Amino acid sequence: MISRVCSFRGRAPARRFRHACLPLALVSAFGGLAHAQEASTLRETVVTANRTPQALSELVGDVSIVDSNAIERSGATGVADLLSRVPGIEISRSGGVGNTTSLFIRGAETRFTAVYLDGVRIDSQSTGGAGWEGIPLSQIDRIEVLRGPAAAVYGSDAVGGVIQLFTRRGEEGVSPYAGIGFGSKGLRRIEGGVSGKSGLFDYSFGVAHEESKGYNVQPVSKRNVTKDGFTSPDRDGYNSTSGNAKLGFQITPDQRIEATLLSSDVKAGYDATVSYRTRLPFLFANDISSNTLQTAGLSWSARWNDVYSTRVQVTDSQQVYKTQPSFYRTETRLRGYLFQNEFRFGPHLVTATLERREDALENAPTTTSKLLSRDRSQDAVSLGYGFVQGPHSLQLHVRHDKDSEFGGKTTGSAAYGYAITPSLRFTASAGTAFRVPTLYQRFSEYGLATLKPESSRNLELGLQYTEGATQMGIVAYANRVQNLIVFDGSAKGCASSFGCYASTARARYQGVTLSGSHRIGDVTLRGSFDFQDPRDLATHNLLARRAQRHATLGADWRIAGWTLGAEVQTSSRRYDDAANSVKLGGYTVLNLSATTQITRDINLVARVDNVGNKDYQFARLYANAGRTAYVGLKWTPH
Repeated sequence: MISRVCSFRGRAPARRFRHACLPLALVSAFGGLAHAQEASTLRETVVTANRTPQALSELVGDVSIVDSNAIERSGATGVADLLSRVPGIEISRSGGVGNTTSLFIRGAETRFTAVYLDGVRIDSQSTGGAGWEGIPLSQIDRIEVLRGPAAAVYGSDAVGGVIQLFTRRGEEGVSPYAGIGFGSKGLRRIEGGVSGKSGLFDYSFGVAHEESKGYNVQPVSKRNVTKDGFTSPDRDGYNSTSGNAKLGFQITPDQRIEATLLSSDVKAGYDATVSYRTRLPFLFANDISSNTLQTAGLSWSARWNDVYSTRVQVTDSQQVYKTQPSFYRTETRLRGYLFQNEFRFGPHLVTATLERREDALENAPTTTSKLLSRDRSQDAVSLGYGFVQGPHSLQLHVRHDKDSEFGGKTTGSAAYGYAITPSLRFTASAGTAFRVPTLYQRFSEYGLATLKPESSRNLELGLQYTEGATQMGIVAYANRVQNLIVFDGSAKGCASSFGCYASTARARYQGVTLSGSHRIGDVTLRGSFDFQDPRDLATHNLLARRAQRHATLGADWRIAGWTLGAEVQTSSRRYDDAANSVKLGGYTVLNLSATTQITRDINLVARVDNVGNKDYQFARLYANAGRTAYVGLKWTPH
């Protein structure tokens, strides 16, 4: 299931948002529509909000959970495609699965989302942000999404939010599984694995392979044959191979050690632009990108008594992106060390954390650039305080990061929740965040060493109602960013004739999100509505590739052993460029799904996306796949 806890925090949104929200709030209240496939109980535990396990009912934050059932029923082929159905999230992609993908939480830049996989930080010191196209959905068992700044807990990068992905963990007994699937565009998928627990030892292993013949992501037509050239008309397919392992050992009832490993390799076709003067020799060039991701983590947790517990963790991630035949290669390596202490006194929770992060970037030399090899580190100390008693919930955090290049940066957050009634809860919070420039933004041929860290201030207010089979929420936010880094063709001190990165812009991300769900017998209605205004305050233009309105509406009907689903995803128009001169049309697509248990041990998933074969684009000149179908079988013996 996909569940959510909403917060409505901070400064009131613009007037046009208030006017738009009133009728939609009434629609949500009347129809009970929500984004969730099925609302979970608030007793569920999450770790993302405060980096420690906490019940949903005690959170003062805007959190969504995507569990294993929702992942399996989705039929999605990419993590970003699945997350695009979660409130507050949009994606942009230059073509199909495997091509460069951006993810925006509340309209914030893709580099403003801190991403973790089994506690291992994933980021690029080239473009900034996680390489979503390289994360294998087949290995993911659960996703937690925190919307809103969290730098006081996680440090640099968590300006727009945090996303944590988790692989499967072994449970009592032995649980093997195997699955196959087939779909449009020559899609084929196979997966298998086993997990279990025996005595003090638990384990989980999984492997998967997926490939597709694809489609031409830049079809030759009037709209993409320009004075600058056009691209080759080949089919741009992809293949992905991934595997993961998670091993745990319960040393004593109060001490546990855990190791995680994941490896993924994705190769995808793309179309490199060719000039008219040279297009003939390269017309049928097979442009291939390769994205390799490897993560490893080792952690030890101990509960020394009823008051004091600790966690020690060492993590490492490596992400390599390269292209052929137009050669480019960039490699980012991140290493992290964490020492977290927790003190519990009745309703009080105090946390004290020491953390170190080491970043390294290597860009291979090309005909136009020299070898770029740089590294840096950040050391941090953070303190947190939580209080939950009766109708009151309080969360306070402060953190100081010392960057090896930029010096010290202090961030903080304060959040308060109050249960007005057993069903109605109000929350409010404020927080600051920052992100240091990537090593590429400072030291590449397009870099400026004088770039400043981006910083933000965020305010939110939230209101949530939960009663029986009905759940509704509203959240309003206003997040202002200073020293926003943009590519500036006229940047001072720039050595490149094309321009350089510059930290001269300011942005405001403000908006309102409505959501809710309601079950009527065997039918669950769900939906979410996002109204946002991600805007460049210097030019007053909308930020590129982000819509002001987007929504997901759906219904699931359980009948005769089947779960039948219908889902509508809709988005208003966007602009492809910062100048707001190139429009990307809005779209509405209908998706249908059906799941059933064929036998005691075999489940079937069938899905048709974009039933009406709507032609729309996330990025100018790059086509989406159109109507697609998928059928999959999974064997999980009981």
